[in-house]
Formats: sequence, structure tokens, C-alpha cells
Amino acid sequence: MSHPRPVLDDAHVHPAIREKIATLHADIIDEVRAAIAANLVVVVGMSQNPMPKKARKALDAAGIAHKYLEYGSYFNSWRRRNALKMWSGWPTFPMVFVKGVLVGGADDVERLIASGEMKKLLA
Repeated sequence: MSHPRPVLDDAHVHPAIREKIATLHADIIDEVRAAIAANLVVVVGMSQNPMPKKARKALDAAGIAHKYLEYGSYFNSWRRRNALKMWSGWPTFPMVFVKGVLVGGADDVERLIASGEMKKLLA
């Protein structure tokens, strides 16, 4: 049985800060959502992190086209990337989406490709 990820509900957030929470770095989330809507596979990553490169390499080797979005590095943009982590619930990069569904990171993508599940997801 799947349990929903706990998120603080509006009743426990003071009304004066609800809009700030809802709009904080909304532009990065909107950009990722638009890419997800327009592409079958989207990889969201950051420079200097080898795992987004690993996911992209696995997708390329399998002949799977994908859109790549890169946000900063270890030295910058962590606050903006944090908004993506809070939105998705996924704690690391890359975040890989297939047909709008978060499937995990690089290791997860490799497993999906190796098992044949990726082809099923894209069918």
C-alpha cells in the first residue's frame, strides 16, 4: 500500500506566509513542468554532479531521446534546486521523468532500461 508523502497542510501554515510558500522559486518548477508536458523523457540535473551525466549516458546508449535541464552546481543555485526537491519529494539529482512520472535517478533509470520496463513505459 502506498502512503502519501506528508506535506504540511494549509491549516498549519499561517495565512500571511502561504503565498510566499506557494510562489517561492515557482519559475523553476514551472519550467520543469513545461518540459515534462512537452517531452517524453526529462532529466533534471546540475553541473559537477556525475549522476545526471550517468543517467543521460544510459538513455543515450538505449537510444532514448530526452530533454535535459541543468540548474547550477554545487557552488550555486542550491536554493532554487531545493524548490524542485520539495515539489517532487525526490532528494537528489538527477530527477528523471518518463511521460510525466518521476521514475527516480540514474541508478533507477539504468534498472528500468536493463529490465525492459523503460520500453514499456515509453510504449
